[in-house]
Amino acid sequence: MHGHEAGRPTGQGVRQLYSLLFYALAPLLFVRLLWKSGRTPAYRERIPERFGFYRGQPRKTHSIWIHAVSVGECEAAFPIIKALMRKGETSLLITCTTPTGSARVREVLGKSVEHVYLPYDLPDALHRFFRCFRPRLALIMETEIWPNLFHACGERQIPLAILNGRLSEKSARGYANLSGLVKASLSQVTQIAAQTRSDADRYLALGAIPNTVSVLGNIKFDIQFDETFSNQSLELRRSLFSHRPVWIAGSTHPGEEALILDALAWIQVTVPDALLVLAPRHPERSGDVRALCEGRGLRVQTRSEARACDDKTSVFLIDGIGELRKFYGAAVVAFVGGSLIPHGGQNVLEAAAVGVPVIFGPYMMNFDEISRNLLAAGGGVQIDTPDLLAEWVARFLQEPSLALDYGQKGKSFVENNRGALDQVVTLIDDLCSPPAMNGPVTHGHS
Repeated sequence: MHGHEAGRPTGQGVRQLYSLLFYALAPLLFVRLLWKSGRTPAYRERIPERFGFYRGQPRKTHSIWIHAVSVGECEAAFPIIKALMRKGETSLLITCTTPTGSARVREVLGKSVEHVYLPYDLPDALHRFFRCFRPRLALIMETEIWPNLFHACGERQIPLAILNGRLSEKSARGYANLSGLVKASLSQVTQIAAQTRSDADRYLALGAIPNTVSVLGNIKFDIQFDETFSNQSLELRRSLFSHRPVWIAGSTHPGEEALILDALAWIQVTVPDALLVLAPRHPERSGDVRALCEGRGLRVQTRSEARACDDKTSVFLIDGIGELRKFYGAAVVAFVGGSLIPHGGQNVLEAAAVGVPVIFGPYMMNFDEISRNLLAAGGGVQIDTPDLLAEWVARFLQEPSLALDYGQKGKSFVENNRGALDQVVTLIDDLCSPPAMNGPVTHGHS
């Protein structure tokens, strides 16, 4: 086992205390799943997996294991998974923790990978997980730091990497409150491939071993759209929206939709036939969002109705997953949510990559560097009130050349920052190579 410093037993002691607390709360985790299933029935399914009980015989697959907590992390993981498949890797295990993430894994990858929920961070649940799957390499996407999981990897000498590592100031402050536990956890990590220098510095401040941390960029820049994708977006626009000027609000959160509908009311004064495509971050909220719209007297149509919008429809509601990028491509301008309320923002690159102007609010703490760089490149606009959102959307809808200019600059910004994927795949190759697999796991791959 690697990573424990002599004379520093505190990490282990704190981890044991953390485990006891987690066990004490375990019954509440079960109750929480049942409560969540009231809104999303899928939370009621596969509950045993969340405690490390998997159907059938132990797989013992000796696979490369990738953990992506939810949809956003899954989208970042898919290019890596597909690159590994192209290189002939056939034994892949993908875990996540949300039903939407799980559905997206199945939709994109089907049965080409093994897929289960990752269990809670309880030692016995993790023991069952590792006994069942026996991964030879652990790859954690973005921000997850789980003390018992990381310790279990170290104990079993499984190389562990954090890929596309992202650590916001808020997350770093939260982890800093548990500094001894987090430092001990990070000491088990073989490599951290951070998105930016700021992310890397925050990992180092939390106690990551310096020669394990590198800055490889953001895999989400490596998003690729072929001609088929563009044609699908154009077909969506033609078949569903016809001549209507369309703007989209993607990945919206509770409390934000009301502000977006305020903006819509102002937009309709100057662009009366404007149509809002509204995509809540969590599709299970679609019923509540629809009720909010209809409560304002707005005609709503949903994606699942699978029919074209008529002239009286004001809001087209995306009530499923996996199509947001295509709908970004079908719009004239995109607002990216989680940013008009203090949530911290969502990924702006998907909208920029399809060549539409990107608008976002003042709260972009989780994507601070990317949002600032997109603004500097001329591909986006930051607003702080619904009336300014309305003003900019109306401008883009009324001035196609302005929308085209912002869209092209945003697309160029994405294209000019590609390259992280190749570096990450090289890192994985290094971790899979014989020196990483034989004898003690060492730090310091570069």
